[in-house]
Amino acid sequence: MKLAHKTAILTGAASGIGIAVARRYLQEGASCLLVDLKLNDELQALQQEHPQRVALLQADVTRREDIAAIVSSAVERFGSIDILYNNAAIFDMHPLLDESWDSFDRLFAVNVKGMFFLLQAVARQMVEQGRGGKIINLSSQAGRRGEALVAHYCATKAAVISYTQSAALALAPHGINVNGIAPGVVDTPMWKDVDALFARYEGRQPGDKKRLVGEAVPLGRMGLPEDLTGAALFLASADSDYITAQTLNVDGGNWMS
Repeated sequence: MKLAHKTAILTGAASGIGIAVARRYLQEGASCLLVDLKLNDELQALQQEHPQRVALLQADVTRREDIAAIVSSAVERFGSIDILYNNAAIFDMHPLLDESWDSFDRLFAVNVKGMFFLLQAVARQMVEQGRGGKIINLSSQAGRRGEALVAHYCATKAAVISYTQSAALALAPHGINVNGIAPGVVDTPMWKDVDALFARYEGRQPGDKKRLVGEAVPLGRMGLPEDLTGAALFLASADSDYITAQTLNVDGGNWMS
C-alpha cells in the first residue's frame, strides 16, 4: 500500500472529488482527517468502516481558528501530518457586468485565502516534523483560461496554480513537494447548480450544458470523481518524490500543456 503509515488531511471531503480521494487514500493505508462544513452520512459511514484511521472535523477554512483546529486535530489524533489534499472550494457565476463584491469576497475567501493559509499552517507543521511531506492543491481547467461568465472563479483557480508554484519553491529545501491538480468538467453534485446557472445565463434548457460539455471532452465524457483519485494518489506517494511546482491536468484532454 502506497500510503501505509501516512496521515492525510482532506478538506471538502464530504462529497464529490473529496470523498472519492478519501476512499482511495484509505484503501492505500493512510489515516485521514476528513474536514468539511457539514459532516454527512457518507463521512460517518467512512468513519465507521475505518474507526482507527478516520477522524472527522467540521470546520470552515475561511476562519483562522478553524485552520488551527484542523492542524492540531490531525496531530493530536494521529501524531503527525504527511499529506494535505487542499480541496475545499465553492463556485459561482455571473455576467461580468453583474459581478459583485460579495461574490468576489466569498470565492476568494474559500478558494484562495482558505487554501493558502491551510497550506501555510500544514507546511509549518511539516517543517517542524523535519521529514518532508506532500501538499496537493485542487485547481481547475478554469484556472488555465478566462471564461466570460466565470471571471471570479477562474481567477481564484489561477491563483491556486500560482501559489502552488511559489509554495513549492519555498518549501523545496524542507523536502516538501507542492503540486496541484486541474480537473476538467467532473460530474459531481455541484454540477446540478452549475448547469442551472448556465441555463439561466445562456438561455438553455436544464441539462443541456452538462450534455454539451461532456460531448466536447476529447475522451467523450465528463470526468467522474474517481478519475481524479489516481493523480491524487500519485502526488501523495513516493512515486512523485522528484515532482514539485506542477499542476497536473486531469481533464480528458480538454487542455493541452
